[in-house]
Amino acid sequence: MLSAVRTASVVAATGCQVMVEAHIGLGLPGFTILGRPDDVCREARDRVRAAIVTSGFYWPSRRITLNLAPSTHKKVGSALDLAIAIALLISDEQLPAECADGLAFIGELGLDGRVRAVSGVAPMVMALRNGMPTGDDDEYELPSMKPLRGVIVPAGNVAEARIARPPAVRVAQSLRQVAECLVGNMAWPDINESKGADVGVEKIPDLSDVRGQTAARLGLELSASGGHHLLLVGPPGSGKTMLAQRLPGILPVLDDETALEATMIRSAAGEPLPANGLVTRPPIRMPHHSASAVSIVGGGSTSMRPGEVSLAHGGVLFLDELGEFAPSTLDGLRQPLEEGVVRVARANTRVSLPARFTLIGATNPCPCGGGAPGSCECDEAALAKYRRRFNGPFLDRFDVRVLVHRPGVDELLGGELGENTESVAARVLRTRSIAIERQGMLNARLSGELLEQFAPVSEAGMNLLRYELEIGRLTGRGLHRVRRVARSLADRDLHEGALSDRHIAAALALRARIAPRRGDDLRQVV
Repeated sequence: MLSAVRTASVVAATGCQVMVEAHIGLGLPGFTILGRPDDVCREARDRVRAAIVTSGFYWPSRRITLNLAPSTHKKVGSALDLAIAIALLISDEQLPAECADGLAFIGELGLDGRVRAVSGVAPMVMALRNGMPTGDDDEYELPSMKPLRGVIVPAGNVAEARIARPPAVRVAQSLRQVAECLVGNMAWPDINESKGADVGVEKIPDLSDVRGQTAARLGLELSASGGHHLLLVGPPGSGKTMLAQRLPGILPVLDDETALEATMIRSAAGEPLPANGLVTRPPIRMPHHSASAVSIVGGGSTSMRPGEVSLAHGGVLFLDELGEFAPSTLDGLRQPLEEGVVRVARANTRVSLPARFTLIGATNPCPCGGGAPGSCECDEAALAKYRRRFNGPFLDRFDVRVLVHRPGVDELLGGELGENTESVAARVLRTRSIAIERQGMLNARLSGELLEQFAPVSEAGMNLLRYELEIGRLTGRGLHRVRRVARSLADRDLHEGALSDRHIAAALALRARIAPRRGDDLRQVV
């Protein structure tokens, strides 16, 4: 007998509908899975067999063939276990064929028949609700498709499933319980009894903890206000990491579209979600400098997974010790920094993932760490090698580059507290609102004609820019970035109209050199 049960899989951060077709026929006993399953999915034959037997059902001693349609994309993970078990029980006539009509099943089976939570449920249910068979724009239609009337998910994934707003969400606790509910012998468990994973509410570090650092605090505020990428250059212990970790606190909550995208990405990556399932606070990702290019950008050889740039979507990607990252890894950030999306291509798969984030980099001014002005102990060879790790095209993508000095003794021991996060966040929200109301986007995304329309420059300001271009200290891309930062400075000061020379000069001053030459003072700027 042939049966078909609906479920879903995940490719990168996109859900894909899958139809599990089960056929039990004559022949030597065997179990074959078709449809490009990965190793974990192929192991379902052993998990499902044990779960069926321990749940009180009979295992058919005949030829079993499973097809995971469509075969155009790879099926990964163990989320198909429950659907496979239901399809086999229907094919063996241990369950009526009509019991699974309009239902989709997601969950991993334990050997004792319990249904365990899996990652990626939010994009899976979204695909089931929207009828998307794959992540591509093809017209493939799965067989025996009836209107979706509900999804059955593990208890730990209920909050994720409800984000996609399917017609109904049912709780799967065990294979036996699901079978009894399908035939009407038992009522579905109350959905209120199931709770999503609660990652806890982390306390946001307050910006008032930062002593001194006037220029760095301004750079941080501009980064939050206009979406500008920020590079912090300073000796060890000057507070670079402390500053970067406080950036998410002054960012506003995510808008509805970005929150949904961030939630889908985090769910697909198997990251824990808030209790209500929806990610609303801007995330911050802090990968170690030994992280591979694939883990940062995304992809993989066996399965496509979101990288750190996508997990930071809507928030902050903080690269501490920037000089220790492999140059090839940093070069891989250039395209998502410009476009807000990362495109990963493999031999059989191509995916696009959202990657609109604010990049914060922190690095020492030289290999020895620098310290007080003039205290650099590196020779020219070491400095030249260090500078080569930061190629010009990558550095040019930082709108703001600030030199961070170690605070003085008086500031550390008895200085006044700086402005707190709440006050700065209110100003950031006001500045962002001005930009969005004027042009429909943050200042960091202005380019071309939009810059001429929304960020015109006064004659005095244009003279400053012309001088910087003539002496070669500013590139064409850098020119646009200076104007964007100047626009954010003007919005912060509630200044409308053409950008003044004061705002242009301040934006130029916020582009510090990454590494000194022998004998340079760290306070020098471009």
